[in-house]
Amino acid sequence: MVFSAAGNESMSRQVQEQLDQWRRRAEAGGGAKRIESQHKRGKLTARERLELLLDQGSFEEVDAFVTHRCHAFGMADQEIPGDGVVVGTGTVHGRPVAVFSQDFTVFGGSLSEANAGKICKIMDLAMKLGIPIVGLNDSGGARIQEGVESLAGYSDLFLRNTLASGVVPQISAILGPCAGGAVYSPALTDFILMVDGTSYMHITGPDVVKTVTHEEVSSEDLGGARVHATVSGVSHFTAADDAECLAQIRELLAYLPLNNAEDPPLKACQDPPERRAEELDSLVPESDDQPYDIRQAITAIVDDGRFLEIQESFARNLVIGFARLGGRSIGIVANQPAVLAGVLDIDASVKGARFVRFCDAFNIPILTFEDVPGFMPGSQQEHGGIIRHGAKLLYAYCEATVPKLTVITRKAYGGAYCVLSSKHIRGDYNVAWPTAQIAVMGAAGAAKIIFRREIQAAQDPAAAEEQKIEEYRQRFANPFIAAQRGYLDDVIQPSESRQRLIRALDLLATKRDQNPPKKHGCLPL
Repeated sequence: MVFSAAGNESMSRQVQEQLDQWRRRAEAGGGAKRIESQHKRGKLTARERLELLLDQGSFEEVDAFVTHRCHAFGMADQEIPGDGVVVGTGTVHGRPVAVFSQDFTVFGGSLSEANAGKICKIMDLAMKLGIPIVGLNDSGGARIQEGVESLAGYSDLFLRNTLASGVVPQISAILGPCAGGAVYSPALTDFILMVDGTSYMHITGPDVVKTVTHEEVSSEDLGGARVHATVSGVSHFTAADDAECLAQIRELLAYLPLNNAEDPPLKACQDPPERRAEELDSLVPESDDQPYDIRQAITAIVDDGRFLEIQESFARNLVIGFARLGGRSIGIVANQPAVLAGVLDIDASVKGARFVRFCDAFNIPILTFEDVPGFMPGSQQEHGGIIRHGAKLLYAYCEATVPKLTVITRKAYGGAYCVLSSKHIRGDYNVAWPTAQIAVMGAAGAAKIIFRREIQAAQDPAAAEEQKIEEYRQRFANPFIAAQRGYLDDVIQPSESRQRLIRALDLLATKRDQNPPKKHGCLPL
């Protein structure tokens, strides 16, 4: 059989027209009215979000023509190309990422068998390529018309989230509703971002809560962005709108490697490595009861003063986040003396442990700033499991094999000293400022115990107590005893912290350490 050139050209034109028609249908989503409704809610569409997230012109879509396979309950006449989710690959700062963006204008972004298949396919590709996965969530949940098939789709996602954990970074943005079983996919990822006023996450909605517990609560008060940023700790970043949220993702990705086999990206550093920070010499107050903001120390030391804080509004007595030191990406964990004197409680322990484990999984060195009076006392903390939760932070530091640098700025008391990357749990570079106090407990408490009889027998017990407190402080409340025993590598001036830390980090760039062979450890959950 012979085809003419004109016939081939005609056939090619027809195919192209059909392809263009399907692409226009896919790009139209749920139609102009639903897109307008989305905008009125203060939300962008799935494709508009991808345009802001990815480098211009870098998006390569896959499965744009996929439609659902459900023909019950009138669904046969409602086939829309893409089926409520846009998936593909692109670049952020020139580095590849895999993305999916749920389209609320199509069936409310509900998850179907076909919809889940698209997401699973792009996640599988991300694992093969070793690139981060970014999910933009905006969905009404499981597609009810499909029944168990949509539930099976969620299970498929959960499995992939779990298998990808610690292999490639996973980031979830909640840009609308995320309820019921749908919340567990973002919960299994590394970072969750929410938008104030337009996004929420909860297991059961307000109606079910009212039926079961007779409590009247709105979706916002039950699982809005502010609740998860300040109370539950589920969310790591809060944005004012979609655009800010997507910008936060771009900034976060800049600190992360593509996968667990790579080092974080090295950025050219314009901030002189030898720069001194003279303001740090007077940062710590003379009185050990006076607070100060540890973030002043962080921003004075890191490159260009740029610090991306994570979970800023949750467990504020511990500060965590990313920065660069000499161009290298680092994770920072710091007690915050300005909040609860920097004490470690349940929430701070869990917050710190999760972050330390993430940094260790992705080869990001950990810098710890320590000013901690100990663990939070009281029946509420004990009954809440402070022993178990505090052990998570200890486990995370002990397990971590990445370079670990520690600066003791003031207090390092009791078990908290041991936990926060001490030399005894494989800390690599441990230094202290001259203001450091390393002891089992504070001077006042220790003196009352050690010298109790002498104080009671004195003619002036109050004066004797003050004398013994000062005696204890002179003997133990300084960093030199620990330095004499090799528990500290050096005692340094605060102003030279930047240059000393950069030198140590450069030296530790070739560090090789590993844990005993095992399937996995048993983290004290």
